[in-house]
Amino acid sequence: MSGITGKIVAITGASSGIGRATALLLATRGAKLALGARRTDRLEALRETIEAAGGEAVCLTTDVRRREDLAALVRLACERHGRLDVLVSNAGIGPISGFDALRVEDWDAMIDVNVRGVLHGIAAALPIFRRQESGHFVNVISTAGLKIVPNMGVYAATKNAVRTITEALRQEAGSKLRVTGVSPGFVRTDFAESIADPAIRASIASRMDDLAISPDAIAEAIAFAIGQPANVDVGDIVIRPTAQD
Repeated sequence: MSGITGKIVAITGASSGIGRATALLLATRGAKLALGARRTDRLEALRETIEAAGGEAVCLTTDVRRREDLAALVRLACERHGRLDVLVSNAGIGPISGFDALRVEDWDAMIDVNVRGVLHGIAAALPIFRRQESGHFVNVISTAGLKIVPNMGVYAATKNAVRTITEALRQEAGSKLRVTGVSPGFVRTDFAESIADPAIRASIASRMDDLAISPDAIAEAIAFAIGQPANVDVGDIVIRPTAQD
């Protein structure tokens, strides 16, 4: 199946930022969506917005740290539509800090959400894709792993772990499945809200004000990859502001 119309797409981290923008865009192009996120109220509001515009979506409160939550989201898509065509693993967090701050709980949280969350999605969707002999993994990564800078050591490490996972999965996928990694740069999201250090939070917020591009730009990149013919695999997309180093 090429194009987007009629494809069944599950998205994690769908309640805001890149996930929300991707859901809205794919819905306008005819995809049928299964939306997952932790913030149930925002998730329900997004579903209502999509349906009010004539789209089709279901949603489920989903914490990607819990393998059973990802399994439930994939199951919901399959029960509603009989299959799953695409899993967009977008959920991620970035409570960044310098190593001297010893915010070990934040390190653990980033590993759990950013890395284990992607693996839980693969575990949920891969058996479905194998049975169908079709399917597409889209993993949202980050340019933070391409250029290492202070205060982002653990965050970048989690994103580079996902980069490695994505490439290995692509090589193992065979001729029937597709695997895409999308690495956004500075994007106008609520990324800075989870940062505890006031100076780092202010610095990130300032750079975001100066440089950030809309989440809609990342959604367009994701839609481009999904919309290619079944025998075309877009392996990597890096999308950043023109002014970003």
